[in-house]
Parts: sequence; C-alpha cells; structure tokens
Amino acid sequence: MSTLDDSSSVYDRGMRPLERLIFGQLRRRTFPQLRGDVLELGVGTGVNLSLYRPGARVTGCDASREMLGWASRRHTRATVTLVCADVQRLPFADASFSTVAGSLVFCSVADPAQGLTETRRVLRPGGRLVLLEHTRGHGLGAWLTDALQRLWRIWSHECRLNRETTRNVMKAGFKVQRVERHALGIVQVIEATAYLIIRHL
Repeated sequence: MSTLDDSSSVYDRGMRPLERLIFGQLRRRTFPQLRGDVLELGVGTGVNLSLYRPGARVTGCDASREMLGWASRRHTRATVTLVCADVQRLPFADASFSTVAGSLVFCSVADPAQGLTETRRVLRPGGRLVLLEHTRGHGLGAWLTDALQRLWRIWSHECRLNRETTRNVMKAGFKVQRVERHALGIVQVIEATAYLIIRHL
C-alpha cells in the first residue's frame, strides 16, 4: 500500500492552486505532443490522461491502487491501460515503449537512480523521456528548496523539494535535449533521449 492511498481523494483539490498557477499550462503544452507507445510513470489520479490525443497508446502506472481508481474515471481519447507498479521495479519487458513520461513523480521516488535505470531499460533505443518536475532550482530557488525541505518532508512524507532531477537523468545514461525552467528553476520540463547501446561482437 502506498502512503498516497490516504491522500488520493483530496490530492487534486490540494493541487488546484498550483495547477492554475503553473502546472496546468505546462501539462497542456507537454502531454498532447506525446505519441506512440507511452508509459506514464506515477500517473496518480490521471490528471494528464485527458490531454493525450487519439492514437496514443498509454500505459499509466502508479504504486497506489487508490490513485489508479481515480485515474480510471478520467475521460480520455487515447487507449489507456492502468497498472499498479513501482517505478523502481517496472513489470515491463526491455524496450517496450517509445516514450516514457511523468509529472511530479521523481520527487517522491525513494531511489531515483534505480527508477531512472528502470525507465531507461523499458525505453526503446533512442526513445524519449519527458518529465515535468519540481526540482532544487537555481540560485535563490536552490536556497528556498533547501531551507524548506525539512518542514516539507514532515508534511508530505515521500516528496523531496530539492531533488536534482536533471542531474539524475544525465547520470542514468540519458542525453538531455532540453530543459525548460520556471519559477527560479524550481519547476522544470526535462526532455531527454536514451543513448543507443552498441554491443561489440
């Protein structure tokens, strides 16, 4: 059972101010562009599902069955399958997806390096990773997230304010193509590709 099970019914209401302020517009610019076989990590209550266009084949995974219950009620034009799974132990074969996406997920993964290793494993060679995340930020943003992290952890349990997600993506063997920064760099849209693995005979 995920600790998010207890908060799933109020999660969307709690996020509403931030959605209106910044996350909603970034979701609307990001998720409709995703095509093909898409794995959405940490799909949560399914807030992105209505944004996918017809023809997208989306597998949404989340560690919380309660969250997936809310996600299953979302209207969507895409073909959607929901799976209860931990990002750190994905139940999918190697090279299953052309795109892996997520929003506000790697802030809450206990071992982000392991989660990103699994992400790379299930991506096809040259596949895209697209993340909308809150991160440590830069300058004043870094100072703020570091200063607030201890109090935030008490309230949020799993979520870390000051994760260095872009750096973690690079360490996991992805080539970062673009980083779009907002709100002192605290909010980032990260686009990366999986390196091609060349095996010598």
